[in-house]
Amino acid sequence: MSVEGWNTVLVLGGIRSGKSEFAESLVADAPTVRYVATSAAADPDDTEWAARLAAHRARRPGSWTTEETAEDPRRLADVLASAGPNETLLVDDLGGWVTVLLDPAHQPADDVATITELADAVRASEARIVLVSPEVGLSLVPTTPLGRAFADALGAANRAVADACDAVALVVAGQPAWLKPSAPVPPAGVPTRAAAPADGLDGSAPAAVATVPADGPLPEVLTPTVPPAPQTPTGTTWTTPTMALPVVATGLVIQPGMELPMPDEYAGPQAVQRLGTLDLPGAGLGVLERVVEFAAATQGTSTPTPWTDVRVLLLHGDHAGGVAAGAPVGESTRLARQARAGRGALARLAAENGAGLQVVDAPPAAPIEHGPALDADTVESALRYGWRLAEEAAEAGVRLLVLGACGAGAEAAAAAVLVATAGAEAPTVLGRVHTADGEIDDAAWMVRCATVRDALHRTRRSPRDAKDILAELGGGDVAVACGVLLGATARRVPVLLDGPVGLAAGMVARDLAGQARHWCLLVDHGGHPAVRLAADVLGLTPLLDLRLDLGEGANALAALPLLRSVLALAGSLPVHPHHGGPDDEASGAAATTPDAEPEPAAPEPSAPVAAGDEAAQPDVIPEFAEPTPAGPGPTTTAPTDTGPEPDPSGRRAG
Repeated sequence: MSVEGWNTVLVLGGIRSGKSEFAESLVADAPTVRYVATSAAADPDDTEWAARLAAHRARRPGSWTTEETAEDPRRLADVLASAGPNETLLVDDLGGWVTVLLDPAHQPADDVATITELADAVRASEARIVLVSPEVGLSLVPTTPLGRAFADALGAANRAVADACDAVALVVAGQPAWLKPSAPVPPAGVPTRAAAPADGLDGSAPAAVATVPADGPLPEVLTPTVPPAPQTPTGTTWTTPTMALPVVATGLVIQPGMELPMPDEYAGPQAVQRLGTLDLPGAGLGVLERVVEFAAATQGTSTPTPWTDVRVLLLHGDHAGGVAAGAPVGESTRLARQARAGRGALARLAAENGAGLQVVDAPPAAPIEHGPALDADTVESALRYGWRLAEEAAEAGVRLLVLGACGAGAEAAAAAVLVATAGAEAPTVLGRVHTADGEIDDAAWMVRCATVRDALHRTRRSPRDAKDILAELGGGDVAVACGVLLGATARRVPVLLDGPVGLAAGMVARDLAGQARHWCLLVDHGGHPAVRLAADVLGLTPLLDLRLDLGEGANALAALPLLRSVLALAGSLPVHPHHGGPDDEASGAAATTPDAEPEPAAPEPSAPVAAGDEAAQPDVIPEFAEPTPAGPGPTTTAPTDTGPEPDPSGRRAG
């Protein structure tokens, strides 16, 4: 689609406004387009209407296909819902669809339910969709009952579909005006109107920022599941939604100097010391010993168990202004919607790991180059909201949180927080900006650098305490993430950090409660300079150097199976015989009771078997003990493994 970053667009317009031509231009770059015609067949005697339909057909390229849905109004929703991610559909138009819907041949019917089904299909579809619809709400109220019924039904359909679409355009006299959410990049050759200054770029005050409902319901928690077979049809999602239980507000005040718990200072070293005694071949776990030490300290035991109940928190909060330079318009909204629908890399990895997925809408941030990102009240609400998210997760039995983010401009805003808290220079912590085609956008990177520089200059005389930094520079996603880290610390729930937003939140949380960083684990730095800097300041050495770039949250999930495997080994392997563990041969001899008669010894061979005389050699079949699968907790009894004989030298690799 020529409109960058949007999958579903509703084009409204009056009669002869040019709405259909504009809609066709939006899909002009698609290799193939499925044209969905919704109107009933024309009356053979109506030559003028037939001429209109012929003109529409003449404009369509030969690569387009046509599909008609006039026979059954409900079929349009089925067509949209079943379309694949590589398809492009142009629906023209909803006025004809409503006409067929109100036809007596399709009555009685629940028109409201049918419109709702259409909107749900648009919202859930993976295809690129452009819908055309007439705007009749600006005319006089019709004088006939049927006319009023048509205007009411079409108005309801337009509202429902507009709410489901990513973008909405109104075409007046051939000129498109973007209504939702703001003017995206127009397609080539399409006339545009002059855009009014936005986001305070004309010197005016920025738009009001939404406030987090501190005591309202929490977002839905999704439980992704792996598709049952590779033949799962395209469009099948991996989610079974489950509602999070409501949590009563605690009324606590989040402020510097909070006394929160620390991990067990003895369990971690004891777990590492115990690793040196296990029956591990070779040099052991290497740097992944830190996973065992971290899990042992946060679980309070020297024999930690793999994390089973995991929840991913995906924070979606956009940042306006220069920090979002180069970010495709609407991409963050698409990713959040994709995660809610159980699609995309994050949802698939969550399904593979059996993790819950919770998409959290954070308050949007105003341009930091012109003024504060948030007001003080919104910062307080966001911190408490994040705390409640962690508290509810702990109440639901979650034992590990994974923190991710997908907001536009989030990386640059997080970098601004790091510049303010760690004293770095903006160019050293801002990662390269890539276009949707994977090319490096140096111009956008320079805009981000200049924006962070201007924001730091604007706040040079502002206090640099935690809440001021969140208000001036951080924005809603960093504030909510900070609250999550504090709430998780209070409930002794470890957190896997993944990306600049989580690390920036860790820097701010450190100034509110220094204990929070000890409950955080960084799996991979992803090659991001801001993550490297924050990790160094917080003392969080990345476990791996994979340079994954799958999106915040997805990187940690990709490495989670490895971490679980390490904990499973640490909790289930027996002690090496050199360190007092059971000797495999001795264990087998001890299995016979004292009262039992010994088995007769094997007879001595009467003569040695000549070399090469394989027919005279007895068949010797080695016995292999089937390993007992490790349970969820540490193994308390030594397994009766009859594996290979231990090294007679007693040497233990360390």
